[in-house]
Amino acid sequence: MMRPPCWLLASLLGLALPAQARLADLNNIPAPLMLAAAPVTPAAEAADAALPDLPLQQEELYRAALRALSEGRQQDASELLMRLIDKQPQHAGAWLELAITQCELGNGIEAERLFKEVETRFDPPPGIVEVIVGHRATGCKGKPVREPSWMLSLGRGHDNNVNQGTSNPYFTFDNSNDEFELAPEFRPRADSYRLVSASYLRPLNNRGTLGIVQLYARQHDHMREQDSNSLLAGLEHSTNLGRWRARATAAVGLVTLDRALYQRQLQAQLRLAPPMQLPENYDLALTAGLTKVRYPTRPNYDASTYELGSVLNYRTRADQVALSLSAQSDRGEDGRPGGDRHGWFASAQWYTALGSGLYGELGLTHQHWKSAAPYLPGRIDQVRRQNATTLRAAVQWYIQANYSLHLEVRDTRNRENISLFQYNSRAVQLNLRWDNF
Repeated sequence: MMRPPCWLLASLLGLALPAQARLADLNNIPAPLMLAAAPVTPAAEAADAALPDLPLQQEELYRAALRALSEGRQQDASELLMRLIDKQPQHAGAWLELAITQCELGNGIEAERLFKEVETRFDPPPGIVEVIVGHRATGCKGKPVREPSWMLSLGRGHDNNVNQGTSNPYFTFDNSNDEFELAPEFRPRADSYRLVSASYLRPLNNRGTLGIVQLYARQHDHMREQDSNSLLAGLEHSTNLGRWRARATAAVGLVTLDRALYQRQLQAQLRLAPPMQLPENYDLALTAGLTKVRYPTRPNYDASTYELGSVLNYRTRADQVALSLSAQSDRGEDGRPGGDRHGWFASAQWYTALGSGLYGELGLTHQHWKSAAPYLPGRIDQVRRQNATTLRAAVQWYIQANYSLHLEVRDTRNRENISLFQYNSRAVQLNLRWDNF
């Protein structure tokens, strides 16, 4: 028996809260892969709205319990719901959620006791009676974890600068007045490509731990030396640290280029949501991350990147806006051109419902880096400064419940003070996605 959404249970019990839906960009897995804090799940969004007229402390307990359920932390949710019932014995939603959670955990005797409490205390309407009967019919044998989620995407695209060729065909070394024309392989080259991406998320327990696997493969029609593949495997755990919500992620990744191992990655990220009273529909989180990158064939380019930032989300029934800003420090190995560098990253993402089965996305990102030393002393004495901006727009159309088409247009402008690294790129891509979400 599948648990009905929190908003449905609450509305059937007379709490009169609106349902919300999340629109998320799940169609593309970038290479190299970088973990980012996942958007809040639909049930958690409903939880944010599912707040009856409670005193502040009890309201926070109810919010935390519903969020724990949405993150698969059933045991934690049970403890929070029991604390809430102790404080407010007439909270019908808490009694019912606790009963269903105990049933899913396999505690049949306790679940039956709680179901009877709901029936005798609150005289539930027919819809809730049907929910209780359905869970009783399962025998409360226990559902150790939620069902896994998966996605498979097949795509076709075209990029007018697959090799990130420089936009300036001429280059002059700092210690020379001679101007050199770059060879054709350093100029922009267009090509079409095929791609396959897949993701698999499996809850590992009832305390909010997820196993994550992501795959990405891109093959070009002509420039096969630009073919790339990525594999990432990781763990994510959600919990509460006092009144703070926390989510920790750790992952390892491999990237191949031209059928050879190009990069190894180790990533860790912590996301903390402080116990702040924000305006309705807003959610704020602080983030900290560490990424270690190793290049088997180019060890001088090995680096560790540290990041501190924040994420602000705004959600309504039809729209979601996500804004992020972070400071970054990238520490390279001895001998890396330009040495260490520091910078910042900012992004703005908007997801919206356009109509029945039709969704739109618009995103803008900007990455700034400044190196600490001249790039190549004696040859290129400039301290490298990079400003890369990417604008993307996409439309997703659900043909059927689990099948969708995703059309994306992307424009990248990489502005640098060293002309050798300047490039522009425009790409269009069409994906067919199959998922069980």
